[in-house]
Amino acid sequence: MGKKKGASKADAADDFLQTLEDFTSKENWDKFFTLRGSDDSFEWYAEWPQLRDSLLPLLQDSSSSSGSLQILVPGCGNSRLSEHLYDAGLRDVTNVDFSKVVISDMLRRNIRSRPEMRWRVMDITKLQLGDESFDTVLDKGALDALMEPEVGTKLGSQYLSEAKRVLKPGGKFICLTLAESHVLALLFSSFRFGWKMTVHSISQKRSSLKTFMVVAEKEKSIVLHEITSSFDLLSLGRNDAQGSGMCEALESENQIRRDCNNGSDVLYSHEDLKLGVKGDLAELTGGRRVKFSLGSNFSYRAVLLDAQKQTEPFVYHCGVFLVPKTRAHEWLFCSEEGQWQVVESSRAARLIMVYLDSSHNGVSMEDIQNDLSPMVTQLAPRNDDEAARIPYMMASDGIKKRNTVHEVTSSLTGEVVVEDVVYESTPSNPGGLSPSGDLAFRRLVFKRTEYLIQSEALLVEDGEIVDESQTEKTKTASQSKRKGIKKRNQETSGPIMKVSHDYLASSYHAGIISGFTLVSSYLKKAESSGKMVKTVIIGLGAGLLPMFLHGCLPFFSVEAVELDPVMLSVGKDYFGFTQIDRLKVHIADGIKYIRDITNSESSSEKTSDAVSKTESTSSNNAEGSTCPDILIIDVDSADSSGGLTCPASEFIEETFLLSVKRALPQHGLFVVNLVSRSQSVKDMVVSRMKKVFDHLFSLQLEEEDDVNVVLFGLCSESVIGECDIPESAVILEELLKCQRSETKQSIIDSTNKLKCWK
Repeated sequence: MGKKKGASKADAADDFLQTLEDFTSKENWDKFFTLRGSDDSFEWYAEWPQLRDSLLPLLQDSSSSSGSLQILVPGCGNSRLSEHLYDAGLRDVTNVDFSKVVISDMLRRNIRSRPEMRWRVMDITKLQLGDESFDTVLDKGALDALMEPEVGTKLGSQYLSEAKRVLKPGGKFICLTLAESHVLALLFSSFRFGWKMTVHSISQKRSSLKTFMVVAEKEKSIVLHEITSSFDLLSLGRNDAQGSGMCEALESENQIRRDCNNGSDVLYSHEDLKLGVKGDLAELTGGRRVKFSLGSNFSYRAVLLDAQKQTEPFVYHCGVFLVPKTRAHEWLFCSEEGQWQVVESSRAARLIMVYLDSSHNGVSMEDIQNDLSPMVTQLAPRNDDEAARIPYMMASDGIKKRNTVHEVTSSLTGEVVVEDVVYESTPSNPGGLSPSGDLAFRRLVFKRTEYLIQSEALLVEDGEIVDESQTEKTKTASQSKRKGIKKRNQETSGPIMKVSHDYLASSYHAGIISGFTLVSSYLKKAESSGKMVKTVIIGLGAGLLPMFLHGCLPFFSVEAVELDPVMLSVGKDYFGFTQIDRLKVHIADGIKYIRDITNSESSSEKTSDAVSKTESTSSNNAEGSTCPDILIIDVDSADSSGGLTCPASEFIEETFLLSVKRALPQHGLFVVNLVSRSQSVKDMVVSRMKKVFDHLFSLQLEEEDDVNVVLFGLCSESVIGECDIPESAVILEELLKCQRSETKQSIIDSTNKLKCWK
């Protein structure tokens, strides 16, 4: 058989290939063979004279206990290849094709002259043939025909599994192919462990295309060999794309095989694992971690993990954790350290993490589970309880209702979503409080990190008078910026709602403000003397934190620095953000903004050598100065695969931290919202900040999940100690002009979590 893509490059004699629109359609092939007739055969890839010298030695060298070499030709079509083999003395040939038309024609053509040859109508992806019943499977373009790019690898994978099944130990799978990259990727990966593979080049006289003959010999062991070739790779790939593609594929595959032999972290196949390449899967091996692929109706990427240690009894002997496409890049699921955390929380002795991708869009979870179940059962460890179930787990966001309010695409941020949600009850909330079903929250979400809620606000009816007894229910509506994901359901909106700017739905905002306790003495002096405290926030989000600071600290001058102008529009249109007196936004790069301040202050110092440090510090706080008193970093990372979700890595580089320290006065406060599940990443950030700042405090938002930490860097050599925090918190409480008493209380309560690093 042939391929439309390859045939388009061949001579005019190959034009008949265009009469077929789908190479996997039985009806199309029936029609094609009917039109051509039984005597009009064509050798799709190479004529017998070009094949004979390379093919016959391979067949004659094959051993057969019965004395007669048993050959299977799948997808035989009307090729004369089998007839040439028969005439060369290889009589035990079975030809199969799913086209009744061509099998009938070929049977009539050969019944008298070649009576021992067999012809059967059969689907080559479901061979009705016994295990280990053939010495050779000879494929002349069948795999290529099944691997139409629109079809994917499903049919090709099924066919190769069948071909391997019917081969005897020591048997050969011989594949004649045009060697397109997606075909080679499947072919090479399917014959790794327990196969010895060689590649030959076959020249064609009627076409400019090369035909390659890939030979895989079935061994009894599971040794992994590198693929060898009978031609010079350099000369082959020098002049044409087809040869160059083969060279690249060979080198790439051999590198994978070398990595496997060196014990590197590579992707195995489901069949590799069943062969035992990573040990006996029936037995649990503590700390075993294997990346592999598997597929039936759908294809999946997966990781098998055997629990490292048993701190408490396992609940399940084996479990499956489904990772949605939107979370696959998240550190918790893509890094080894994060994966072990999932294993520990799953309470399963073995956890199989399965990653969903775009190919699973529109497929129900029930269909995916039904597809995975037979394969997962084969991967489960031995268990005495035959009735033990294998649970399927998936992260939930606890959303009861969701209404998408607005969607926009930014050239800088990507897809941005504004949504209104109502939460389900959350028993883990402190104090046993759960959000009421009639409380709605507006959230800002970036699709690039959909599990991370950028901003969240309480919605209240327009003109509503707040009832203290009802607002108590909102205390714990959002514990951090982290959230999972779930399928969105469109809900109709109720009464006219507006965003409440005097309530902190995000607990990390309360944590940030509680850190002002560390400089509350200075804040009190500034407020008493009528000075404005300049606060700069890098990262506008929906503008909720700037609006809250503007309202509850009247002596603050707040400036937000935002790189993406779309965020400003979203904040204005959907979160009630307004640029008013003491509150403005700069559309600028936050890194450059701070460095410009540093350079400006350095220039000022050079022109005023006689000014003392104390006077300089005082001038830094004069009205109109560019130097902030408080600097807050509240931005997410576009790429969290390294374990750092917030902030972007540029904001914790030592060079930037040094710029920050130079930009801040002696009484200045630097605040970073740090979101990471990796302890090593947290330790790295803390180490850098301790190196730059004279004193470092931290506030752990959620000790259970150990995700959000707010870090506070101080520039002064003299600083309050932990024992002074309660008294300083009283000062901050007096300064806060919050309309909601529970909001103020949540901020003051957070001060109890402030810890000093040095």
